[in-house]
Amino acid sequence: MGADRPNQASHKARAAERRHVRISVKVRRPGETWVKSVIADLSVTGFRLQSFMKLLPGGELWIMLPGFEGRRARVLWTRGHEAGCAFEQPLHPAILDHVVKLHEVGIRA
Repeated sequence: MGADRPNQASHKARAAERRHVRISVKVRRPGETWVKSVIADLSVTGFRLQSFMKLLPGGELWIMLPGFEGRRARVLWTRGHEAGCAFEQPLHPAILDHVVKLHEVGIRA
């Protein structure tokens, strides 16, 4: 399993600001059962998933954020037990703000 991660130039071209979070989520590949995993970064366009589920770039998955229905996403890169994924349809900014407000890392006093 090699790293299929974007280079530094593509980080600068990211479509949306990433927010550092730690969110317990459920994910599944099409036709399979839900598995508990964690999101470490979240934006309106995608997320960084930490999961023991085997994922491959180009693969499809469903993710369920706490309190919301499942959303379809595509795996862009993998490295060990991490995967960068893009939502099929971007999150509404109000949904992002709500989820981040509950789970953002490093802002609590």
